[in-house]
Amino acid sequence: MSVYLDHAATTPLRAEAREAWLQTSASLGNASSIHTAGQSARRLLEDARERLAATLGCEPIEIVFTSGGTESVNLAVTGLYRARRDGRGALVLPGGEHHATLDTVAWLTAHEEAEVVDVPISADARIDLDAWDRALRGPGVAAATLLAANNEIGTIQPLEQAARIAADAGVPLHVDAVGAFGHMPLSFGMLRGDARGSAGLVALSVSAHKVAGPVGVGALVVSRHAALAPLLHGGAAQRGLRAGTQDVAGAVAFATAAELALEELAQEARRLATLRDRLQAGLAAAIPDLVISAAGADRLAGHLHVLLPGAQGDSLLLLLDAAGVAVSTGSACQAGVPEPSHVLLAMGVEQSAASGALRLTLGRTSIDTDVDVVLAALPAAYERARRAGLSSRAVR
Repeated sequence: MSVYLDHAATTPLRAEAREAWLQTSASLGNASSIHTAGQSARRLLEDARERLAATLGCEPIEIVFTSGGTESVNLAVTGLYRARRDGRGALVLPGGEHHATLDTVAWLTAHEEAEVVDVPISADARIDLDAWDRALRGPGVAAATLLAANNEIGTIQPLEQAARIAADAGVPLHVDAVGAFGHMPLSFGMLRGDARGSAGLVALSVSAHKVAGPVGVGALVVSRHAALAPLLHGGAAQRGLRAGTQDVAGAVAFATAAELALEELAQEARRLATLRDRLQAGLAAAIPDLVISAAGADRLAGHLHVLLPGAQGDSLLLLLDAAGVAVSTGSACQAGVPEPSHVLLAMGVEQSAASGALRLTLGRTSIDTDVDVVLAALPAAYERARRAGLSSRAVR
């Protein structure tokens, strides 16, 4: 593949993280064992926990290592709900959330009688803070959840205001920062502010492979004051919140990647925004019908989401893939599902327009020539896909 513009799905493992994993994986010992080998592994693990906590602005004891972002989200949403569901059966859920959240909430509504309080998002995929406030102050609210930045559109949410409202309303809040961590300033401590007890921001999900760490490693930041029921049982590891033998090598590689991402954040964000803006301007000039999603919103620097009228996103994706360009039509978790994005529908985009969506996301390995290749390939692919779409309608 000559050009990879799907960094929001996953981004290449960086050499430093790979080397950290290889070195640590050569060590022997279960971090829960009390013999010398086990305690050696424990030291490596706790050092990684401290390093990752420093990048997230939280205490080391608040880091719970998981198998990835999906598990972190499941543990947070389900755990917060179960810890408070006695007399409180509602979950506050904005439109356009990731399917790790949506499917967890759907399971809770089907099996544990949870109720959903919807919060609308704007045409830019930003939550309505007044509606957020009203929802959180409604009766029987157990918990709330919110994306830090929309994984498809890239819109950054007003996290400080949302967390403050949750604290004032006495509601525990989970933030899904899987796609945002390492790509925007983010501090659990600062977002939590002066919140006390189990209200306000109490949980935050992140994942290693989104910051050039290994796949299969994630973390959930859990405030020491949070009330959270575990999903896994079988030991008292990690404050009793997540049983199981911990992945020491994965934790070390995650911490390594996170430190480097944070160190490079400001410079990399400027570089990616420059590339993104050149790509956006070039496509808009070449394709007059092109619609830029949330063009005026505060977006993650590497995100560009576009609508191409009269074409099917899947057709565009395959044509670009044949030309050596990897992009997506939305979240990788929905790949292969021939339905318009639920995010776009929540934004008020018509179903016909939503069918022609593409998400182009840049990352650490993206360079100027990648933009040149896409600017040459996408207009031609669009013309072919549009003609195919028109022909299909004519046949019907």
